[in-house]
Amino acid sequence: MDTSLVSSEAVDLLSRITGQKLSQRDLTPPVIFLANLVTLLLGVIYADGTVTDDEKQRLLTTLNRFIPTEGGVRRLAHLMIKGVKENLDNTKPSQLSRLAAPLSKSQRLLLISFGYEISAADGVMDTREKRYLEIIGDRLSINPQHLAVLEAVFSRQGPVDPAALDEVQSLLDPSRFHELDTVFVNAASEILAALPDKPEQPATQQQPATFNAASNASPPPPPKVEHQRNKHHYTAYEQLQQFQKNRQQLDNFCYQLYQTIQDCTKHERLPNTLEKELGKVSQKLQSQRFRISVVGEFSQGKSTFLNALLGEEIQPARAIPCSGAVTILKYGKKMQVVCRYKDGRSEEIPLDQYKVKAAIPKEAARDHRSEQLGQSDIDEIIFEHPDLDLCRNGVEIIDSPGLNEHPDRTAITQKLLKDTDAAIFLTNAMRLLPEKEKELIQDVRTQLNGGKENEPADNLFVLVNFMDLLDEEEDRQDVSQRIESFVKQQNLLIKTEDRIHYISAKSALKAILKGADDEYLKTFQSFTQSIEQFLTHERGFLKIKKSVIRIQELNQAGLDGLHQAEKVLLGKLTLSEAKKQEILEQIGEASGRDLRIRLIADEIKDASFEEANESLQEWLEELGERLANKVEHWSSKYNPIFDQQRVIEDYVNQFLRDIQQEIDTWGNKELKEKILKPHFEILENSIKEELDTLQKSLLLLDKDINTDFSKQINLAINGIEGSFGDFYTYISGGLFGGGLGAGLLILLGLGGPIMWAVAGVGAAIAGALGFGMGGIHDQIKLKVFETGCEKFVEATEKLTDKIGETIDLVFNTRVEEAIKVIEQAIFLCENLLEQQEKIHNETLEQRQIKKAFIVQKRGEFEQLQKNIEAFLPY
Repeated sequence: MDTSLVSSEAVDLLSRITGQKLSQRDLTPPVIFLANLVTLLLGVIYADGTVTDDEKQRLLTTLNRFIPTEGGVRRLAHLMIKGVKENLDNTKPSQLSRLAAPLSKSQRLLLISFGYEISAADGVMDTREKRYLEIIGDRLSINPQHLAVLEAVFSRQGPVDPAALDEVQSLLDPSRFHELDTVFVNAASEILAALPDKPEQPATQQQPATFNAASNASPPPPPKVEHQRNKHHYTAYEQLQQFQKNRQQLDNFCYQLYQTIQDCTKHERLPNTLEKELGKVSQKLQSQRFRISVVGEFSQGKSTFLNALLGEEIQPARAIPCSGAVTILKYGKKMQVVCRYKDGRSEEIPLDQYKVKAAIPKEAARDHRSEQLGQSDIDEIIFEHPDLDLCRNGVEIIDSPGLNEHPDRTAITQKLLKDTDAAIFLTNAMRLLPEKEKELIQDVRTQLNGGKENEPADNLFVLVNFMDLLDEEEDRQDVSQRIESFVKQQNLLIKTEDRIHYISAKSALKAILKGADDEYLKTFQSFTQSIEQFLTHERGFLKIKKSVIRIQELNQAGLDGLHQAEKVLLGKLTLSEAKKQEILEQIGEASGRDLRIRLIADEIKDASFEEANESLQEWLEELGERLANKVEHWSSKYNPIFDQQRVIEDYVNQFLRDIQQEIDTWGNKELKEKILKPHFEILENSIKEELDTLQKSLLLLDKDINTDFSKQINLAINGIEGSFGDFYTYISGGLFGGGLGAGLLILLGLGGPIMWAVAGVGAAIAGALGFGMGGIHDQIKLKVFETGCEKFVEATEKLTDKIGETIDLVFNTRVEEAIKVIEQAIFLCENLLEQQEKIHNETLEQRQIKKAFIVQKRGEFEQLQKNIEAFLPY
């Protein structure tokens, strides 16, 4: 709806009808549509000059579908009804055409559909009512053939023209009405449901199984089989299948190497640390999966898109917002649904309850009560399925609730995007990138970049949905230019090739389920091939390569360990009593290094927490003033009299945005850079000094007694995840993973409590018309600000505790890695002493058996090394 077409005459007309002094700002899309609806319906029932009680009842029943149960819009609607009744001249076509100027072609058709519906409600369509509707249709430039379809459908008389029916169904697609309100979207669905199905053309025995591009006929639908999916035209995910085969082959190498190392460990030829390190590699390979997160606003077709992606109608989908919880779709040996609650509980629920649990209540969606999401006790729902092609090939799909209205959307987005390999952002071709959606997609980009703003994301895909609703090629080109221009201006994507796709999820799903093959399926498959290429070649390559390198390192460590064991066995490595004493001293020194590192870390953690707490208190003292300065920049396009809930939601979201930015600024500049980083560098220098000294002493020992301890210790250091000395590697997890602000907002959960606390007071404020429109906005802003600050202060103790936990996590992770290296050095030294003691008490025959064992295992290591080198050209 183009609200810029609301004329001053239309504003004056509605002001006269309602008896209220209205401005153009008050005439939001839902209000404009409702004004047209009231005028049209009253014009229909008064067209014959008389109104019966039944007609009055039908009128109220119809209008009540669109009028909220309370608030300013309801009061305005009642004033409209009263005003039009008192002056029926307002129902004249000339007046209605003035009010309907901003309506789109689809919205005009939906409007007059309700006129035909109420005219035929008693089973008979009066001739005068029919004539009135025809005149209105002409004034609104509605195709007469479309009017004929509506008349035939609601009067239940006569056939309909298939071509005209197809056009009406396309124009009344619910996706075209999202900008009005979910209640109108739902009404469009009901009108659409009243229309007859398009006739199917009969199929012949000779008709091919796939769609024939030379005709308009589609093949007959396949017989219904439980969980059947038509795969003859659908991507088989061959690249993902090959990746999974490679992953499995690499894990087989892990298992072979593990068996060899385990045998050597049992015979005390190798340290058990190699087993543990290899176990970590194998565990990663076995749990290897790609995670795809699907993100977007309410009613962008995410559920339908997922059903198309999976090839089966799994997700609950309807024309109004429905996703009510984060849902994880993954492979499982059996079909089952597990519900995880915010209090830590988990339970398996019956399959028939899945769509109920995964959706917000229909009534809440109709009324735009997005706070229902915040009140839900469900944390996430896990749906396991054995037959979904994509999931069976190692992909988990994370489906988000619509994020445009929920006050905690940033926190939810961070949860969705944690450890994700690719994020898919859905937008709507019919209402491309409104301001809130622009903010959301930029927030997604920031989360994917670990909190870094203004850097392009390499794993973000943008899908423009509902392309089937664009009737003109010029419109399609305009959509393409707008989205690509925005992406370029905002530096969203690292590249646009294969990252932006134009699809119709609904049409693609229909083609999949029917076994057809059309342009929408082809464009959808182009996307699936792009995402598959990205996962296997860009993400998968790095994961496989890292595992290959680590397996090769551990294999070489096994060979080196056996080489040393063989030297001991053959008497090429003997220790004098002085050397034994030197090794014992080395063990004592290593143990001392362990203790010194722990003591230094404890001192640094205490100092860091004390400084962080002081900085936090200073920041809190100035926070209120900084936030207050930002309040005046808050804005909402909604009218607080008619849409008070949305106004409150807008201001709560802006409060959370501002406080997140404040936390991120403090977290990055003060906590991270000024406090944690200098202390971490002190700890890192201490650890580096201890380990360097350890390596140097081991190197001297190696030269003195012909061992390779320093080489094995260096291997242990390389096996630690992350880079030594890189503070940002250690700080990237936990609360800092997607930005400190978003992490703490998840913890504090401020959005819901602020909404509930402000809602009642906001309604009272909105009811006090004496404030004036601007005054009501200011009063609601003030209440949101005061309540938000109050709730935030109440949560500061929890905030302080979490910051302390984060500090512990950062330093403890680094300390434990260093301790593992020291423990391995101690083991190597102790094991050498034990072998020296045993060798003196063994017979020649026993030594020959051990030598044969070493030769056999060395052969196994060497053969495995050859197999790994031939595995992949990395």
